Amino acid sequence: MLTNRLLLLATLAGLPLASQASSDCSVALEGSDAMRFSTNLISVPASCHQVTITLTHPGTLPAKVMGHNIVITDRENLQAVANDGLKAGFDNHYIKPGDERVYGASKVIGGGESTTMTFNTGKMKAGGDYVFLCSFPGHWAMMQGTFEFK
Repeated sequence: MLTNRLLLLATLAGLPLASQASSDCSVALEGSDAMRFSTNLISVPASCHQVTITLTHPGTLPAKVMGHNIVITDRENLQAVANDGLKAGFDNHYIKPGDERVYGASKVIGGGESTTMTFNTGKMKAGGDYVFLCSFPGHWAMMQGTFEFK
């Protein structure tokens, strides 16, 4: 009961809520035409051997104009992964093919679309410094957040 009240207060105050895994290892996330994710924190337990993220784009603009994806990497690699993604281009969903710095990545989607990706966490460490981002050109600076694996 108290948790529901706190969630309601946080929502009314406009505070971003952590996107908790709905079934521990599954997360739902939105990316909009306003170049924002619906949260800046995704948290999953370190007991998850695989994580599934469903990204929905509630906007109206097509993927080549205002596309979004979700990429999981180490914080220290964020800018390099985004820059290499730019070079990889739309046909590669703005992800460098075979990039070992990327733990998981979805395809680029446009308004009205959704995509689901599942990735293995075997190379991740509990408490590591991870981020999620949209690697569409220019989006990563605003569309990023912390990926907690603890």
